[in-house]
Amino acid sequence: QLQLVESGGGLVQPGGSLRLSCAASGFTLDYYAIGWFRQAPGKEREGVSCISKGDGSTNYADSVKGRFTISRDNAKNTVYLQINSLKPEDTAVYYCAADTMFSICVLSDEYDYWGQGTQVTVSS
Repeated sequence: QLQLVESGGGLVQPGGSLRLSCAASGFTLDYYAIGWFRQAPGKEREGVSCISKGDGSTNYADSVKGRFTISRDNAKNTVYLQINSLKPEDTAVYYCAADTMFSICVLSDEYDYWGQGTQVTVSS
């Protein structure tokens, strides 16, 4: 059974950092494009970063460029999202998603498989 499990969220002060993990089971992440999305209360889900299968090319939303870094550890079958210089507006539930159809990953939510999400709260 294909499953994605996010972890690493929590409460952090503005300016702090977190590393979110997206662990896959039942399939090999390297054969899938992986996207990270977030949804804040009352707002639509937003794609923040993605990594393509194969060459591992990455893409970021303008709102997170320079602060977020996506990476993949094939040995652990896990994708990470390093989040630095956190701002209160980064507060949201963060989800990872996977799809095998995209040659180049996309930030739209057209992914087939989704995790349950992990809460990130940025507050002093």
